[in-house]
Amino acid sequence: MASLTIALMDPPYESETSTTVLRIADAAARKGHQVKVFAYEGAVSLSMKDQAAHPNPVKGTSAEEEDHPSTSRWIAGLLATEGVEWMNCGLCVDERGAGNTVDGVLRGSPADLLKSSQETTNTIIIGTK
Repeated sequence: MASLTIALMDPPYESETSTTVLRIADAAARKGHQVKVFAYEGAVSLSMKDQAAHPNPVKGTSAEEEDHPSTSRWIAGLLATEGVEWMNCGLCVDERGAGNTVDGVLRGSPADLLKSSQETTNTIIIGTK
């Protein structure tokens, strides 16, 4: 099977980019491809364990009724899939205090992104605006 490196820089909930990358990674993994995601800049916050669901006062629903999926839950689900790796840029993590991640998230550096892109079949870079 092919392998794919995805570099992502957008933080959670600020644009549709994050959810699009999660969907691409999930679709590739479900087809048996190896997927390596490298979170850089604000994207390191996607895997923060302390994300919490919230109610929707406009609709009058509780947090439980809303069942809004956090990006960290999505990433935990991806990491439970064989062949998926998620790595956060350690420099970016330290800069943002975003070290409390879901289990399985790796810590790396831009050099790891370069190595990953050299080892995989394709690389997708999802930059910010």
